[in-house]
Amino acid sequence: MANVVFIHGLWVSYTAWQPWIEHFAAQGHHALAPRWPGEHETAAASRENPSSQAGFSLNDLTAHFADVLGEFESPPVVIGHSFGGLIAQKLLSQGAASAAIAIDPAPIKGVRALPLAQLRSALPVLGNPLNRSRARALTQSQWRFGFGNALSPAESNSLWEQWSIPSPGKPLFEVGTANFVPNSAAKVDTSNSTRGPLLITGGTADHTVPLVTAKGAHRLYRKSQAVTDFHEFEGRGHSLTIDHGWRDVADTSLSWLAQRGVTR
Repeated sequence: MANVVFIHGLWVSYTAWQPWIEHFAAQGHHALAPRWPGEHETAAASRENPSSQAGFSLNDLTAHFADVLGEFESPPVVIGHSFGGLIAQKLLSQGAASAAIAIDPAPIKGVRALPLAQLRSALPVLGNPLNRSRARALTQSQWRFGFGNALSPAESNSLWEQWSIPSPGKPLFEVGTANFVPNSAAKVDTSNSTRGPLLITGGTADHTVPLVTAKGAHRLYRKSQAVTDFHEFEGRGHSLTIDHGWRDVADTSLSWLAQRGVTR
């Protein structure tokens, strides 16, 4: 049995992890999905109060989840999607987590690839400098491009209606400038050889974090002696943790944790 903490990314409610929590519980694990700072209890309430999340930075988010992890007797496993995957890597490097899975993670400092699809996915926020201090949501069509491009329009729209929320713009600006800022909040100690195991995944159809971006993050760990694995999800877009195929991603995560001896 393991303690597992799920961390969502931009534009998705923490409630979207509920199927994962139940699935992991059925396997004997204790799992929870904390809210981001300023996030409300329901997706609807978060949509009605976008300013609540405005202004939070990557360091704010990392500190928030470090506090959550610090409540456990021993470091738990962290599984993060998108920006949650970036935060998971930071927490693992800091020794706050025993192992981490970064599912299609937002790029850490040092990732050079910037595919056009990734840039287009970020433009709803990065296109206006004032969004750095705001919280923004995606329109249905923006969600369709960034998350639901590998789905039917009906499923993409359904996911948007159920789980989309506004999120702070500041972390996206921090990642966008990470390679030009010496002490960027997106920096991770990729040479750390004393940390626990890490799995990074990428989806071949992902627009928000294209496969080349996820692979670029994995390559940055080549100097570390710690376990750093990579898994490719064929034909999957950025919605892979919440769409009809989420169980495959969850089972891949469970299998990897068992394979690496994190869970028994």
